[in-house]
Amino acid sequence: MISGPLIIGVACAYLGVLFAVAYWADRRADQGRSVIGSPTIYALSLAVYCTAWTFYGSVGRAAATGLGFLAIYVGPTLMALLWGSVLVKMVRISKAQRITSIADFIASRYGMSQLLGGLVTVIAVFGVVPYIALQLKAVAWSFTILLRYPEVRMPEALNLPFWQDTAFIIALLLAAFTIVFGTRHLDASERHEGMVAAVALESIVKLVAFLGLGLWVTLGLLDVNGTIGGPALPPVGDNPRAAALLDPALSAPIDWFAISLLAGLAVMLLPRQFQLAVVENSDEHQIRRAIWLFPLYLLLINLFVIPIALAGLLAFPEGQVDPDTFVLTLPMAFGQPWLALMVFIGGLSAATGMVIVEVIALSTMVSNDLILPIVLRRRHNRRIDLGRLLLRIRRLAIVIILLLGYLYYRLAGEAYALVAIGLISFAAVAQFAPAVFAALYWRGGTREGALAGLSVGFLVWLYTLLLPSFARSGWLPPIFQESGVFGIDLLKPQALFGLTGWNDVTHCLFWSLSANLGAFLAVSALRPPNAVEAAQANAYVDAPRHGRRTDLPLWRGSVEVAELRALAERFLGKERTGRAFADFARTRGSATPEGLPADAQTVAFAETLLSGAIGGASARVMVASVTEEETLGLDEVLNILDEASQIRAYSHDLEQKSRELEAATAELRAANL
Repeated sequence: MISGPLIIGVACAYLGVLFAVAYWADRRADQGRSVIGSPTIYALSLAVYCTAWTFYGSVGRAAATGLGFLAIYVGPTLMALLWGSVLVKMVRISKAQRITSIADFIASRYGMSQLLGGLVTVIAVFGVVPYIALQLKAVAWSFTILLRYPEVRMPEALNLPFWQDTAFIIALLLAAFTIVFGTRHLDASERHEGMVAAVALESIVKLVAFLGLGLWVTLGLLDVNGTIGGPALPPVGDNPRAAALLDPALSAPIDWFAISLLAGLAVMLLPRQFQLAVVENSDEHQIRRAIWLFPLYLLLINLFVIPIALAGLLAFPEGQVDPDTFVLTLPMAFGQPWLALMVFIGGLSAATGMVIVEVIALSTMVSNDLILPIVLRRRHNRRIDLGRLLLRIRRLAIVIILLLGYLYYRLAGEAYALVAIGLISFAAVAQFAPAVFAALYWRGGTREGALAGLSVGFLVWLYTLLLPSFARSGWLPPIFQESGVFGIDLLKPQALFGLTGWNDVTHCLFWSLSANLGAFLAVSALRPPNAVEAAQANAYVDAPRHGRRTDLPLWRGSVEVAELRALAERFLGKERTGRAFADFARTRGSATPEGLPADAQTVAFAETLLSGAIGGASARVMVASVTEEETLGLDEVLNILDEASQIRAYSHDLEQKSRELEAATAELRAANL
């Protein structure tokens, strides 16, 4: 018999193991013996893409759309094939510029814009909060269902006060874990070794749990030697829904394409995926293994989705059980308490891994791109220890974001299946795609163009997908969804301008990305890039040729080195700042930091040092506050960049000749021997 204390005890023991693994990994990192440098651990950490949506929701979607559930994994698999070029380029850029988040990545490319970074952060928070709600819903539902073992019964409408709600308690526990292992240091560009190790372990746990369930269903419930149905289940022909499960026509081709595109973009652009794939990457060679191991993981965790969905439809033909819960209710219905408990732990792993990484990424964005610019405008903050202040802000942001996720779960979570909630979030982060991919391959993008594209795309997503989710939940008048704003039929949120026949996600993706891309290109065409945009475009587009900032920093003016050092100390502390400046002084042939020249290289070093803690846009603003900079024209910038390119080419030639000389010397030595 499964009791409440047993479930809670097992869950707490599992979370305790995660704490222990994270603590051990952090201690090893402090001793200089990193455990996350392994390409396998890196690839496993990327499997945080497989959340409770995958663990529970894939079976639910398969029960409704048959093979249509695969679109959510086809997109990421195809995107992984491009990682050798796209992801490597993003990693090189991020290491060179000390990028801390996807908001920082976009803001740094388009003129170091704090406004743009703030907009990306707002979109990310709005978009990801429903996804966090999905995880809380999955854990709360699975706990409530398992608590009623051996009876299989769906949870009733939520009427408990929040302090007695399982989802609320889980949110607080996850906040505690994230604060302990996600905000130990201010420098967000430093790797969170404990967190990554814990996430890699969770990826193994959820995969083992799902494969164990799948093997039991396939070998124990389904007759693999004869007709599907077996001794425990009725024949498949008795259930029309089960008989149609393998029909690809259950999903329209346009939906296959839209969901695949959406998922392919999400695996690159979700804040948590960017955090693990880019910020936490310690060596770009790790990507080589991820290119094949990540798709293999997706294949394995989806291997038994159809058999489980089929068994669920046959076991519960009356529809009294939500298909999203088949992975848990099947072992309960057939008297397998320990298997059900293992599945619960697997689902807990899938949910907690996503929430921890997502909230760390979002809290960094909120502190660096929303709160810090406000703090910096207040003159009386000049003497405050901004490092400690930012850490407190990040910790508070973690709690607030998780509570917002819980609030969405209470307000709208009951009206949607798990996958539907996830797709709302995917459509939101897809709005980053034009700005991100243009940053990598197009020099003509401007700050205003990126602002226009993101703003328009976000508003269309809000109107066509998020607000209808509130209308469906009863928190907005039904007339909003049925007739649109002001009762104008052409403005129906999910049939905009008369476009009908598509599902709500495909409809939203078409209109939001069309508006986003159109506005981005049109506004960017109104003026050429300015000096800063041109310099950053060069650093981003040419990243494969040189993984560092341009050798000749684009700065001219006057500055006191002591002021730069004092500025860095306010964020990083005296000890760490002293070490960094001392190391930099040695590389420039100076015995002490006081002997550093007050030139462009020193300014660039200080800005890069700060960017790891507060983001590139804020770092530029802070450095500008203690320097007197002369404005560079676009022609001067292009000349400097051209000169830097010539220097790099000359350096490359010297390196090539040096290698050839070493090879010839080795051959001569071998011949003499």
